[in-house]
Order: sequence, then C-alpha cells, then structure tokens
Amino acid sequence: MDQRGQENDIESSEGFVIDGGKNISRNSSEIFDKATMIREPLLQRRINTTSQIALIGSNVCPIESLDYEIIENDLFKQDWRSRRKAQIFQYIVLKWTLALLIGSATGLVGFFNNIAVENIAGFKLLLTSKLMLNHKYYQAFVTFAGCNVLLAIGAAALCAYIAPAAAGSGIPEVKAYLNGVDAHAILAPSTLFVKIFGSILGVAGGFVVGKEGPMVHTGACIANLLGQGGSRKYHLTWTWLKYFKNDRDRRDLITCGAAAGVAAAFRAPVGGVLFALEEAASWWRSALLWRTFFTTAVVAVVLRGLIEYCRSGKCGLFGQGGLIMFDVGSPLTTYGTPDLLAVLLLGIIGGVLGSLYNYLVDKVLRTYTKINEKGPTFKILLVITISVLTSCCSYFLPLIGKCTPCPANLKEPCPTIGRSGNFKNYQCQEGHYNDLASLFLNTNDDAIRNLFSPGTKNEFYLSTLFIFFASIYFLGIITYGIAIPSGLFIPVILAGASYGRFVGHLLEPISSLDAGIFALLGAASFLGGTMRMTVSLCVILLELTNNLIMLPLVMLVLLVSKTVADSFNKGVYDQIVKMKGLPYMEAHAEPYMKHLVAGDVVSGPLVSFVGIEKVGNIIQALHMTKHNGFPVIDEPPFSDAPELCGVVLRSHLLVLLKGKRFSKERVATGEAILQRFGAFDFAKAGSGKGLKLDDVQIEEEEMEMFVDLHPITNGSPYTVVETMSLAKAAVLFREVGLRHLCVVPKTQGRPPVVGILTRHDFMPEHIMGLYPHFSHHK
Repeated sequence: MDQRGQENDIESSEGFVIDGGKNISRNSSEIFDKATMIREPLLQRRINTTSQIALIGSNVCPIESLDYEIIENDLFKQDWRSRRKAQIFQYIVLKWTLALLIGSATGLVGFFNNIAVENIAGFKLLLTSKLMLNHKYYQAFVTFAGCNVLLAIGAAALCAYIAPAAAGSGIPEVKAYLNGVDAHAILAPSTLFVKIFGSILGVAGGFVVGKEGPMVHTGACIANLLGQGGSRKYHLTWTWLKYFKNDRDRRDLITCGAAAGVAAAFRAPVGGVLFALEEAASWWRSALLWRTFFTTAVVAVVLRGLIEYCRSGKCGLFGQGGLIMFDVGSPLTTYGTPDLLAVLLLGIIGGVLGSLYNYLVDKVLRTYTKINEKGPTFKILLVITISVLTSCCSYFLPLIGKCTPCPANLKEPCPTIGRSGNFKNYQCQEGHYNDLASLFLNTNDDAIRNLFSPGTKNEFYLSTLFIFFASIYFLGIITYGIAIPSGLFIPVILAGASYGRFVGHLLEPISSLDAGIFALLGAASFLGGTMRMTVSLCVILLELTNNLIMLPLVMLVLLVSKTVADSFNKGVYDQIVKMKGLPYMEAHAEPYMKHLVAGDVVSGPLVSFVGIEKVGNIIQALHMTKHNGFPVIDEPPFSDAPELCGVVLRSHLLVLLKGKRFSKERVATGEAILQRFGAFDFAKAGSGKGLKLDDVQIEEEEMEMFVDLHPITNGSPYTVVETMSLAKAAVLFREVGLRHLCVVPKTQGRPPVVGILTRHDFMPEHIMGLYPHFSHHK
C-alpha cells in the first residue's frame, strides 16, 4: 500500500469516486482503511512536528499548503466587477499603511531587544567584574553562572510550555511559509511573544546564539498578525482589513516582515531587501520590491531616531551608537596579488569549515530530538546543561590567557572597569588586561566589535584566537537546537572573525591587510560556507561595517566559500527545512523527474463531485478525507458529455453547506447563492480560525437535498496533460505558486480529469516510494 502521507493536502489519487446520485463505489471497510491510510504523515519517520526543535518524532501535526492561486469563480468575479474606485484606492492605501506599521513595529521590537539584552547582560557582567576586583572569584563564578541559568530557564520555560514553535531560528519556517507551506503555529501571536522575550533571555543568558535570526521570524509574525486583522482569540480584529484575508496578500506582507527583521537586526535596510529576495521569498515582483524597500526604510528611520535618543545616556547600559554597527574603516585603499591570494585562502577555509559546521549541526539536531520529544522537563534540563557548560567555558577559559600590558596612547581607559570595552582586567594586575576575557566575558556584539577593531593587530595572541574560535565553533553547534530562540548569524560571525584574525596573523609577512579586515573577511567566508548566500550577505556586511572599499574582497571571499561548501552539502537553512519534513518546492526539478510524466505519480480513484451534488455525498467525502481541493465535473443533462468544470476548495464547501442553500431537485440555483453570499464570506480566516466540519450541522432530510457548486468552483484551474514530463510540471507548479494542478487525459473517451497533483506528489519520498530504482540515480 502506498504510504504517501495525507497532511490535509493530498488531493490526488487516494480516495473514492463520488458521482451525483450514485453510491460510493467501494465497501465501507475499504473506505475506512483508505481514510486511515491518508491520515498517515508524509514521511514514515514522522518528521513533521509542531516544534521547531523536535525535528524527527514528536507531536506529528498536519501541514497544509497555502492558496496563492487567484480563485476565479462566479462570486469573486462578481466582487471584482462591483468594486468602486474608492475601494480600490482604500486597498492600495492599506497595503502601504500596513508596510509602514510593519516597519515601525519591527524597528521598535529590534530596538527593545537590544536595550534589554545590553542592560540585562551588562548588569550581570558588571556584577561579576565587581566581585572579581574584590578577589571573590568563587562568588563571581556562582553569580555569573547562576544568572545565566536563571535566564536560560526563563527562555526554555517560555518555549517548552507556551510556544514550542518559537524555538530555533525561525528562518527555515518563514522560508517554507513563503514557499507555500503552512506549518503549525509558526506565526501565531503566542509565538511572537515567546520569540521576543525568549530571545532576550537567551542572548542575555550568555548562550552562543544571536538575536538577529529570530528577528526575521519576529518581523514575519508581526506582519502576519497585522495582515489577518489581529486575532479573534485575543479579541483583536478589525473588519476593514477584510481585503487581506487571503494567502496571497499575507505572503507579500510576511515577505516585508522578514526583510524588516533583517533590517532591524543588522541596521541594514538594503541587506534586508536582498535577504528577502535571495533567501526567503519564493516569488518576487517589482511591486513587492518597492513595498519591501519602503518597509526597511521605515525600520532604518525608526532605529536612527531611537539611537540618537540613547546617545544622551537615557537607555541605561545601552552602548553609544547602539545595535551592532561594526566600523572597521581603514586608511588602506589598495591591495595587491598577495592580498587576493590570502582572500582566496580564507574563502577555501570558510567553505570547508562551514560545510563541516552544517554537517555537525545536522547530527546534533537529530540527537537533541530524542531528548526534546520526551517532554518540557527534558527540554529545560538540556538547556540548563548547555548553559552551565557555556558559563564554565566563558569564565574559566580566560585563565589560559596571558596578562598583557595596556597599550600606550589609548583613548579609552585600560583595563576596562565598570563598563563594556576591549580590555578586561579579569585577574590581572593593575595596568594589564586579559585578551581572552575581553572576548568571553562580554556580550556577543562587543566581542565582534573587539575582533573587527582596526589597527589592533597585537591586541590578541594567536593562542587566544585559536582557543576562542574552537570554543565558539563547538558551543555554537551544541547550542543550536535547544529550546530557546537562537540565531546562527552571530555565532558564525564570531567564529569567522576569530579564525580570520588568526589567518591574518599567519599571513602577516605577505599580506598588508589590516587585522580588522581579516576578521571581516573571515566572518564573510564562514557565513558563505554555512548559509550559502552571496549578494545579501555582502551588502549586510558592508552596511554593518561601513566600509565600501572592501566590496571586491567581500564578494570574492563569499563566492569562493559558497562554491567550496556547495561541493559538500546544502546550506544550513535548506538542511533544516528538509529535516523538518516541510514539503519545500525547489526552483528547479530533480534530474530523475525528466524520466517520468505527470500521469506516473497520480493514481486513482479520485474524489470528485458533479456540478449539482447531493449534500450527503459532500458530507461523506469531507468526513472520509482531508483533501482541500475536489474536481467538479459536469455531466449530462447539464453538459453534452462529461467535462471538467473546475476545482472547488474544502473551505468554500464548508461555508456553502453552513449557509444551507439547498434544493430538493437537481436544478441550478446559482443566482440564489450569489444573492445570499458575498466574496468575503469565503475569505480565509486568521490562523487556525477557519470553519471546521464539526461546525456544520446538517439534518437527516437535508442529506438527500442538492446544492449547486458552480458559483464557488474555480472555473479556470491550471491543467497539464498526463504526458507532460514531471520535471516540467514541477517547474510550472513552483513558478506559478499552485496548490492544485489538474492532470487531464491525452485521449478522448476517458474521464475529464485523471488526478490532481499537490506539492506532496513532487516530494522525493513519494516518488521514490513509487519508483525505488530512481533512488540509485538521484
């Protein structure tokens, strides 16, 4: 028996044929066997889960596709014809207003995150430093580790008990959503709440994670909340946002939100637009480019105003300038052939280390799954374990470091006492600093500033850079996957900057590049090796460092590192999408698809309705299946021969049934339905608030009545002939953004539709299950 999973979205091939007035052509036991089978998850290893961190196993949940296709039925056509210019103007104004609100809200949240992290982590570090200055080293460690554990427990409890979907980065889930995959609760209001406060607690708690990756998820959640008119569950909804109650407009808003998240995290508005274009969005157009650019520009303006406010010292321990602008400006304007060779070497090293990083993250995530699926208590215990390990590394590893005399002619006090800075005293005598403590006993942002600092080639020993790189590389791998919101950008930048400086020290005899430039190029190479982005990373780094002179070198190192890493494995976000079992449609077709045709992956019988269908047949079909799209076929006497009328959606059928516009005879009642319903009656509700079959109460006598499906049937569905190559069908499906693709017969005299393809039919697991011999040639 074919184990294709039914995840509320398999409309093709599995089920039974329903003809108007005819009985179901299978016995009841076969029907229930089939109904049970189609509820099985897509992958036999139960990969789809409600949690972002339990990648394999627990909490299997239905994953639906999104309806990005424009529905052309009689109701929607009537609505389009009746719209006045004022309504069209209102729709356009609302789109730009929502972009403004998304940018403003994301900028405020990003700024709030930074203030909170700087003040909480700053208080913890200053308290630890004060105890160490009084030679209370044991109390200092207990205070440092205790604060970290308390913050870690807070972040883990939020994720474990309130919103498991908030754990992890969130970028893979946003990427999958924009591809058309609606995973459970990833954009819910509770997820947004936990993402914000869990990220603050996790980063302030000293974990080797960043708040930048979660900001992308946060921006997407804000956009989703605004786009669905608030939340009915929390009594926050607005009827004037009815124009956006569809997946297509929400997709555009969430794209703007993802771009705004990057802009707020890195203070890089152009980089945010390019990130959305290169990595997040699966569909793009010029109108969306303008709106996304406007959104990130709003973020930049909001951040600039708030940062200027903080320069007066009204934001507590929030540093001068705020956020994470790393200025590595250098008087160097030229570079020669030896410098280019050094950059090529960095790119190769970054590609190898990045691919290894992705491989190890994959293994760790699969291991953590076995722990996380045991329940919230084990999730929190795992977080506490990693927190204590991180605290021990941060506090005790600087003991290996050397005490170095403070450099002469410094503008800032050395050693740094009572505030953040480059030169930590740790346990050194007066006038000396510990370079390893300057990296470990600091916030992640300050550690990156220290590594990126220009003109400081002698500030860090080679041994210091090696120890710090090895520690951050190891801690970054084992930290990603625990039950806290955690981004990968900052750990990767930290590790890349440290080995970049290390290589710069080794190549000092042949290269004239500054140590800060080597740190920047090392970070770029590691980012390229792990995330496999080029254009967006290049612009983000240049906006971060305010150093346009380095553009050619950053471009070169990113291209080299990505090329090297691609020969080993996929990018980290692509790997996580695959591990989660999210049915992501790639932009290209797999080679083995060229050897198959569309008809090869659909199998009968097919669930279908006639144009005027008996209510009982519809109810029975909805009970027996979880399909979201059904072909509607007109038969004599309503047509000369059986013909495909279109596709009707499950959600639309439920609204129609609840309205009870039935007739005792099989006659067309389309006009009455058009008068009774409006287009917005069929608009998609917010997250998880759609009409369910249990909400529809049908009396016994109504089961024998008829309902006209023509007014709600999409009369222009996308169709392909059954002999079209599967590769060509897959590209069409992905490029147009479909949920259902009808397969029609090549010859006459057969039923007008062979089957319906959904994204699950293009997944390798399904195809390999049908044709195992292709697995050897994949």
